[in-house]
Amino acid sequence: MDVLIHLFVGLHIIGIASLLGGFLTQMKAMGQGTARFVPAMLHGALTMLVTGVVLVGLHQAEDHSVDNIKIGVKLALLIVILGLVYVKRDDEKVDKGLFGLVGLLTTANIFIAVLWT
Repeated sequence: MDVLIHLFVGLHIIGIASLLGGFLTQMKAMGQGTARFVPAMLHGALTMLVTGVVLVGLHQAEDHSVDNIKIGVKLALLIVILGLVYVKRDDEKVDKGLFGLVGLLTTANIFIAVLWT
């Protein structure tokens, strides 16, 4: 079971890398006002959602304690990110503030995962 958990943690990290990497590749375009949500951002957010749900299930199946408040906050942030990226995915340009908000929420989600103990 530990191997399966580690596999899904790895996939979860790949998802966050895709989401944050997509954001970082558009930083220069954001400064010019031409940033857009690239497909990697949507796929990364979806990967994070699926693998996160699986990880919570696997931890609960092994009777490990799960901090439900932390998971709820992370899930809420991810749903906002996913909603924004999904709705605006076909737009040629995304408002700087909206694009920056996705980057901020993504970064906040990372720090919540790492620092909240």
